[in-house]
Amino acid sequence: MKPKSVGIRDVAKHAGVSTASISRTLNNPESVSSELRMRIDAAIAELGYIPDAAARALSSRRTRTIGAIIPTVDNAMFARGIEALQSYLSLQGYLLLLATSGYDPETEARQAQNMASRGVDGLILRGDTHTDALRRLLAAQQIPFINVGVYHPDKPYASVGGDNGAAAWRACRYLIELGHRRIGMVAALTRNNDRAAARVAGVRRALAESGLALRASWYIEVPYHLDDARQGARRLLSSPREDWPTAVVCGNDVIAYGVLLEAERRGLKVPDELSVMGFDDLEWSRHLRPSLTTMHVPTDEVWSRAGEYLVNALSGRQTTLHHEVDVHLVVRESTARPWASGAAHSAGSDMDAQTTQEIFHGDG
Repeated sequence: MKPKSVGIRDVAKHAGVSTASISRTLNNPESVSSELRMRIDAAIAELGYIPDAAARALSSRRTRTIGAIIPTVDNAMFARGIEALQSYLSLQGYLLLLATSGYDPETEARQAQNMASRGVDGLILRGDTHTDALRRLLAAQQIPFINVGVYHPDKPYASVGGDNGAAAWRACRYLIELGHRRIGMVAALTRNNDRAAARVAGVRRALAESGLALRASWYIEVPYHLDDARQGARRLLSSPREDWPTAVVCGNDVIAYGVLLEAERRGLKVPDELSVMGFDDLEWSRHLRPSLTTMHVPTDEVWSRAGEYLVNALSGRQTTLHHEVDVHLVVRESTARPWASGAAHSAGSDMDAQTTQEIFHGDG
């Protein structure tokens, strides 16, 4: 005979409370005392009780599920962010439902509709490039959502991230302070990617403020892959050597890795013959030789705060609509003064790092 499954009445009897107390604890844990929660949690663990998610959803009108739609899983930054988000939501008793869009707003809208049909309580979206259909869906269904990776305090909906334009401006400005005047850029594809577009705009602004410009032949957009980044660097360095830039700003760290690999293949010394600047500060960036100068983005904080915003909003607690994280410059070995000799770079590296911290660090 099939053994009898453990039900809510069994848990109530074991904990010495009413079934109503069990329901309140499961559906709205903030409404009961911590002592009662601990007693009921202990009874659930001891009996091996598994709550009926469908029944809980009907009674509370909540599924305790958060949806997140990211462009791709083939990205170390997204993987780290999702891990941080999953860890936070799990502690809050929420399940994470994940989907990808391939940087296609139409696909993102369809995925959001699928998630809404499955009763997600809230949505986390990457950036702010969304279709009108998606915006109408969120408004009609009254689904709380937050945009991650951007900071838009002028918008009426939530966002958490850095100011991509300002951060890219700082990255380029650092190279200008080192003395570079011939600066190129290998950017991520800007179509349907407002973060990449903002970084390009920030670099152009920094150059323009110094009376410089981003030459057409020194600007290349590539997909987010090492091979494509290497091909982009190959195109950038295909002209005669006297026409090369002395420094390259990359749209993200993976693109920077591709540029470093291509420079090595060509026998170029980084940073003596070519300075390379990244963006994101992935784990590998500090382990490379030369280690990568880059803009540090606190990925864990961005995604954890996104989860925190939705959990607080769904619980009726007051929460901040917009949060800007600190994106700051990390000076390592891949940048130096233009065409510096090894000796000159060694003598000036400490001074450059100190000057950079004084100019750039701590201004958010």
